[in-house]
Amino acid sequence: MSLDAPSTNARYGSNAGQPLTRRDGVLKVTGRATYAADNHPDGMLYAVTAVSRIARGRVTSLDVEATKAHPGVVEVMTPASRPPLAHDPDEKMPPFGFRIEVLQDSTVRYANQPIALVIAETLEAATEGAALLNPQYDADEPRTGIDDGLRFDPPAVGVGGPPKAAFGDVEAGLAKAAQVLERDYVTPAQYHNAMEPHAVVAEWDGDHVMLDMPNQALAMSCASYATYFGIPPENVTIRSPFLGGGFGSKAIINGPQILAILAARALKRPVKLVLSRAQMYGPVGHRGGTWQKLRIGLNNDGQLTALHHKSISATSSFDDFLEPAANASTHLYASPALLSEHEGIRLDTGTPGPMRAPGEASGSAALEVAIDEAADACGMDPLDFRLHNYAETEPGSGRPFSSKALRECYAEGAKRFGWAGRPLASRQMRDKNGFLVGWGMGTALFPCPHFPAEARATLRADGTALVETAGADMGQGAWTALAQIAAEALGLDPEQVELHSGISTLPDGGIAGGSGHTASAGLALNNAGKDAIAQLSELATNDPASPLFGAGNIGVEARAGRLYRRDDETRSESYAEILARAGRREIVGTAKASRDPAAAEAHAMFSHGAVFAEVKVDPDLGQIRVTRLVGAFAAGRIINPRLVESQYFGGMIWGVSFALHEEAIIDHRTGRIMNADLAEYHVPINADIPSLEAILIPENDPFVNAIGVKGVGEIGITGTVGAIANAIWHATGVRVRKFPVRLEDIIG
Repeated sequence: MSLDAPSTNARYGSNAGQPLTRRDGVLKVTGRATYAADNHPDGMLYAVTAVSRIARGRVTSLDVEATKAHPGVVEVMTPASRPPLAHDPDEKMPPFGFRIEVLQDSTVRYANQPIALVIAETLEAATEGAALLNPQYDADEPRTGIDDGLRFDPPAVGVGGPPKAAFGDVEAGLAKAAQVLERDYVTPAQYHNAMEPHAVVAEWDGDHVMLDMPNQALAMSCASYATYFGIPPENVTIRSPFLGGGFGSKAIINGPQILAILAARALKRPVKLVLSRAQMYGPVGHRGGTWQKLRIGLNNDGQLTALHHKSISATSSFDDFLEPAANASTHLYASPALLSEHEGIRLDTGTPGPMRAPGEASGSAALEVAIDEAADACGMDPLDFRLHNYAETEPGSGRPFSSKALRECYAEGAKRFGWAGRPLASRQMRDKNGFLVGWGMGTALFPCPHFPAEARATLRADGTALVETAGADMGQGAWTALAQIAAEALGLDPEQVELHSGISTLPDGGIAGGSGHTASAGLALNNAGKDAIAQLSELATNDPASPLFGAGNIGVEARAGRLYRRDDETRSESYAEILARAGRREIVGTAKASRDPAAAEAHAMFSHGAVFAEVKVDPDLGQIRVTRLVGAFAAGRIINPRLVESQYFGGMIWGVSFALHEEAIIDHRTGRIMNADLAEYHVPINADIPSLEAILIPENDPFVNAIGVKGVGEIGITGTVGAIANAIWHATGVRVRKFPVRLEDIIG
């Protein structure tokens, strides 16, 4: 596998801020991009997991002899034969550690749990061997819903967040309110459905292992695998140049991959495992369902007196990850009293995990409908109500925002959508075909995390550069945007910059998640580039033969492959000339990057936006169509408008999916997911998305990081779900508080 291929230097134009096309685009559309499962080392075996068909109980027998009798089967791994691990899989490992199922016993905790691994010479033989196991079970009644799950108070929500946040006295605020709204909302379990399923090709060389796998957190995963296998982290190499989507699930290691790696070590041959689409519904995380209650106090002027948001979040029977849904209410609307709190409920399901916009997606779906209901109760336009309760500082803490152009998002989005012509009452608009037409809106909000990252930048004697960081491109265009950032720091055109990424032996690029990858890896590349330029400047300004000699105190500027004196641009010299005279082949700059802790402590850091939706509803059949979406977003400095617009589109499409399509349907008798495929687990297709518009609102943020970059990957979801639900109410007069909205909810 060549890591140089994605860095092929075509003409890309100028630096950061330009809408350059993707560096990896040609490779992907021509089929030359190498994904994990495209690797076939010599002597490779194929592994297939056999999975449980019950959700709770234990496996009483497996017909291992029948499977081993298959002529292509090499080995069968069961709880009785699984090689030992150096770390107990029932003990969590920080920071993203989960308890995982690696055949530690015969207990079944959820449907689709791995209960055996079959390794064979061909994929067909491994699949047939798994079918021959014919598992028998001692099944218990599954716990699948809020009425039969075990409720508990969680120690944390999300990835280590507090389960409760309180500011002011909510009960006092509700008591003095002129009116109080109390509403319940339900969001379903949803499953990652990246085009590329989870996969691994594992090859051992002594106590070193090479892993080809889609992975969003290379360095962190190397450390985790090293712990499980009892080897140093540097003995684990992960190659992950291309990901066919990740959405959070590929940042966390899972049981099937560990079993395949175990098999490769035990059999001393490379082993490939690729989960089937159905097997993605279980051991690799999902968005847990929620039951949310909001209480909103309002005075006679339509201002909030209190906001209480409680979420009951589903998790597995054996682990504690909870969707932090109620957190969505703590940073957005001005209120003298705020309370967010979470409760857990244990069900017989695979453990949930981070899924695109974890917490905010589910929480804002409820919050934005509740805010719309509050506006209606006050007789106010939904946009006017949001502006009336606009938070100039972070609610509760009073901290200033590092930047907040939400007013501009509201104004420009409303203008482009035509919101000023919206009737206040519902069921007032129809199209020429008699369909009911509704307009709704929702506010978008997502935090700006920053992960520690490292990078290396090498200026070469020919005037080009090589920049390196072990990041991940999940299709969002990271390679292109990161190269633009590096090129700007180095004073070069992107065509002169070769980017290497996607392998764990490079400097740690941090985590590609939480909409923080461009900011994190980008800042590291920026700093590494500046370090290289600083070294080059020192060479030139200390060299009497250079026209830049003596400019150390005045300073120089890097631009277009040359250094210029700041006080006299007629005095300059190319990088190649400086290096040649010094007898240097290259200069290497290195850097680590993290957020300024003082700035993070002093400011609230978020991306903001506003989404406006139009829906049309058949008054007889209840069929719903989203006909227009307009989103306006402010997310700091934009590195590549073309890629950012694509990310906003993707987020809004996810919002359509959440509002109208996605839901894991459970057979409550067995605990099995009945629609574990892309035929029945519905996601939008092109016909469901007729018109999208994303508006990029300019915003300067001097505090979020040195390059002013926020995140854009997830925010589009958070405003869209509520906007669509609110538009449905405006069209029909029916307020639906359970997602996804179905036609029976409209005509029932």
